[in-house]
Amino acid sequence: MANSSKKEEVDNTINHVQFDGLAVMKIIKHCHEESTTMNVAQGALLGLVVDKCLEITNCFPFPKSDDETMDEEMYQLTMMRRLRRVNVDHFHVGWYQSSHVGDFLSMALLESQYHYQTSIEESVVVIYDTQKSARGFLCLKAYRLSPQAIQMYKDDDFTPEALRKLKVGYEKLFVEIPITIKNSLLTNIMMSELCELSREEQGHNFLDLATATVLENHMRGLIERVDELYQDAVRYNKYQQVVFKQETEKHRTLAKQAAENAARLAKDESPIPEEEVLKQFRSIPAPARLTATITSGQINTYSQHMSQYCSQALAKLLVSQALQHAKEVKQNK
Repeated sequence: MANSSKKEEVDNTINHVQFDGLAVMKIIKHCHEESTTMNVAQGALLGLVVDKCLEITNCFPFPKSDDETMDEEMYQLTMMRRLRRVNVDHFHVGWYQSSHVGDFLSMALLESQYHYQTSIEESVVVIYDTQKSARGFLCLKAYRLSPQAIQMYKDDDFTPEALRKLKVGYEKLFVEIPITIKNSLLTNIMMSELCELSREEQGHNFLDLATATVLENHMRGLIERVDELYQDAVRYNKYQQVVFKQETEKHRTLAKQAAENAARLAKDESPIPEEEVLKQFRSIPAPARLTATITSGQINTYSQHMSQYCSQALAKLLVSQALQHAKEVKQNK
């Protein structure tokens, strides 16, 4: 057992992500365009690191996966070279991906972020939820793999003993990094002028109180993941039962062999080596627990998103109630 007084390793590479407004708008536009065809939108993030703050100033989408003639690596290099020529930040600092009601945690995402983070230490993965954002809740989150998860991938050992030794659980696969969105002064001035020019009726979708669809999709995804976790638990329990049965049979056989060896020694005969008996019992490999850990992490993500969404929806309900009351008072006057 590991020493409990030993401090856990902490990721101190970056502690904050600052988005430029233009980069956020590009991500939102790309993700919503792909959501119409039910495809997952992915792209590269460009920027730089300043005092443990990752500043993301630009981005560009990856080519579609169904285009076999496109070399994705060469495409990214070409894009970064062209951005450098026009004096735009061209340093690759991570990638982004769209999600549907919080369903993004998967084996592919973990492997991709592992390759990014081992080659680009400060890289992050940004997840944008299209459906929740369409309801007036901007859902933009940045994640990094924890040091324990990176070590787990380096060891390439996902057995229960390895995960227990590294203290890797579903809550320690990813570390969420706080995000802020910053615009230039000229952009803020332009947005203020546009806000004054826009009609009052515009923007009513931000007070949309129809939350049933999003919550229903969250619940459907949660039920599916809980069922997957239950099936995985059943398989692991069967493995434990088989191991226990084998260990019981092994001890019974060893006890029987000890009695036979005692009788053989009494007859001045050579005893049977214990290794001969142990050869009959082959070790049963433990099932990998990474899939169950990812499923547990997705269940935890669903729960957190539902809690945040309900809290925000309740705040919108109170705001709309106050606006409706003020409107009625104005009409009565």
